Amino acid sequence: MTLKPFPFILTALLFFQNSFFSKLFAQSEHPVSKELAEKIKQVENNLVPWVKNQDTIKYNIEDRMAKYNINGLSIAVIKNYKIEWTKGYGWANVDEKQPVTTSTIFQAGSISKSLNGVGVLKLVQDKKLDLNADINNYLITWKFPYDSLSKNKKITTANLLSHTAGLSGHGYGGYMKGEKIPSIYNILDGTKPANSEAVRSMYEPGKIAEYSGGGITISQLIVTDITKMKYEDYMWEQVLKPMGMTQSFFNQPPPENKQSLLASGYLFDGKEMVEGNYNIYPEKAAAGLWTNPTDLGKYIIETQLSLNGKSDKVLSQETTKLRLTPYIDDESALGVFIKQKGKEKYFTHSGGTKGFICEYIGSFEKGNGVVVMTNSGNPGISGEIFNSVSIAYGWKGFYSPTIKKTISLPDAVIQKYVGEYMWYGKPVSIVKKENELWLNAPVKSKMYFTSDSDFYINEKEMDYKFTKDSNDIVNGFSDSNNRKAEKIR
Repeated sequence: MTLKPFPFILTALLFFQNSFFSKLFAQSEHPVSKELAEKIKQVENNLVPWVKNQDTIKYNIEDRMAKYNINGLSIAVIKNYKIEWTKGYGWANVDEKQPVTTSTIFQAGSISKSLNGVGVLKLVQDKKLDLNADINNYLITWKFPYDSLSKNKKITTANLLSHTAGLSGHGYGGYMKGEKIPSIYNILDGTKPANSEAVRSMYEPGKIAEYSGGGITISQLIVTDITKMKYEDYMWEQVLKPMGMTQSFFNQPPPENKQSLLASGYLFDGKEMVEGNYNIYPEKAAAGLWTNPTDLGKYIIETQLSLNGKSDKVLSQETTKLRLTPYIDDESALGVFIKQKGKEKYFTHSGGTKGFICEYIGSFEKGNGVVVMTNSGNPGISGEIFNSVSIAYGWKGFYSPTIKKTISLPDAVIQKYVGEYMWYGKPVSIVKKENELWLNAPVKSKMYFTSDSDFYINEKEMDYKFTKDSNDIVNGFSDSNNRKAEKIR
């Protein structure tokens, strides 16, 4: 047998390796038509941010995953009440070279609240729960301790689901494997081993919508007190299984027979993996769902069909309309948020746990939607993918970017902003690079200026403004929600 020259073998190996990893980057398990393949390619190569300026360009999905330090990502696109395509990208576990496939299961975080809303409304539909009655009518094993801050107003389950109960407990950090897991009563009362504050009134219910995972956790206890079932068992029997979400579960920790399908979570830099691969969330209604885009697509489609009177696997048309109706404002409905895009309405929710960021959106009409799930600690890519899908599929009025004209700053002004800041309790930096400013938080984002002090970044739909003290010295910046960053050096 004649041996081939070494350089030829090396070239062949490199070709095989590059081809192999290119295929691994994007995993599509089912053959697609040439037309659909072209549509997928359009989506993958036309990611666009929320704002458009004179320099705006379109991005491809691989570059944006690198930008956001995302190791693995999975997408489902819904068209005409059917899942049009699903696809996985990158790695579910980098060290083990486990690729993301369409079967990979992610922590859904606060998307859990949407499915919880379905489960609670099922109890309302079955006349086991009055949505507008005092929650203490249904809480048996624990009672909410009203005090003067609630101003003698009773909290209802509708308040809990719409974040209008005036309660504390924005979100939860979870627990590492091996840590003692608190009971739901520990969590609600803020007692050890819970790592979160007690869920208590901050002001009277029904006043404003302010996000509260604590309120959703109370709804979890209402479900178990009424049904006398484990929360995960009730949600499986009454919500997940009827919708066909057969790969999804609320069990915490995840069952052994699902371990091989689980993605591993990664922190902001994309290099450091969450210790033990993921955290455990006993706050199941608020953050406990494990699922994949295909299953979430089934939830979106069932919601859309039910809303239009074409299916009632779990909820009737009347109950679904109630679930999608904002309670006291234009956005906060019962487990979902409502967004107006052009003339169309959409229901949506995002979710973030330690090492995972996910988001979905579904239309009220025409049966359109997208699910994006990642094993990354950085948000931002979902909105760009939504925009790309909307352009490729012709969703009228969905992508309507804010138009901004940007300016260049003189070096003297640039130097004033360079430094270290404390933002959301974490250190971030602003650095100069080739006469431009970049915000490292920790994703490196170019800062686009619309005035000497006003700026925005592509990665987050928000405007920012630098602030100064009485001596005209830069002391920080604030966003359009008045969240402030303090300059520390």
